[in-house]
Formats: sequence, structure tokens, C-alpha cells
Amino acid sequence: MKRAHKNLEVWQLSVALATFVYQITETFPKSEIYGLISQMRRAVVSVPSNIAEGAARFSSKEFAQFLNITGGSLSECDTQIEIAYNLKYINIEQREELDRRIEVISMKLAGLISVIRKKIMK
Repeated sequence: MKRAHKNLEVWQLSVALATFVYQITETFPKSEIYGLISQMRRAVVSVPSNIAEGAARFSSKEFAQFLNITGGSLSECDTQIEIAYNLKYINIEQREELDRRIEVISMKLAGLISVIRKKIMK
């Protein structure tokens, strides 16, 4: 049986982003293993995780709350990417690709939140 969250494009894109961040952070200095690597990985994994958890809830209001948390995690990840770029742990091409993916996920997340809020208002 396929879980409901797996049908959501925003979840699928978030899983792909998390996978990409894991691959990129493999090249970071080992001194960052408990610092930036850990922070980036935790933040990016929480994006699809919160979407999945929210989709499993029984009310639209709870789902919307988890989607709001997802937006916060996405912003955390965006900030950490900026720091990684400033420290020269990622190059301009990687940063632009990460920025593009975050922008798409952010737009899709906003759209999903809008749909869920409309359900709540009914």
C-alpha cells in the first residue's frame, strides 16, 4: 500500500533535495561532521519527514501545522547552504542548484498550505 505522502510532489522533491545535500556534504571537511554537516542533514531530512508526518494526521489543521514546520526547516537549510557557500564548502553551481530546488519546493509547499487552509475554512 502506497502512503499518501508519497503521492505528493513536494515530498518527492524534498526527498531528492535531502539526498543531494547528503551527497554534497560528503565532501565537506571532516572537522564539520558534528557541525555544519550534522545541522544541514538534520534540517533537510526534516523537510520530507514533516510532510509525511503531517499527511498521516487525521485533520487538515494538523497537516497545515506540520507544513508550516516544514517551511521553517527549509529556511534553516537555506541558511546553512549560504554558510557552506561562504566557507567555500560548496561551489557556485552547487549553490545555484540547491537554491533552485529550495525555491521550487518552497513554491509547492506554499501551494499545498493554501489548499489545506481552504479545507480548514470550509
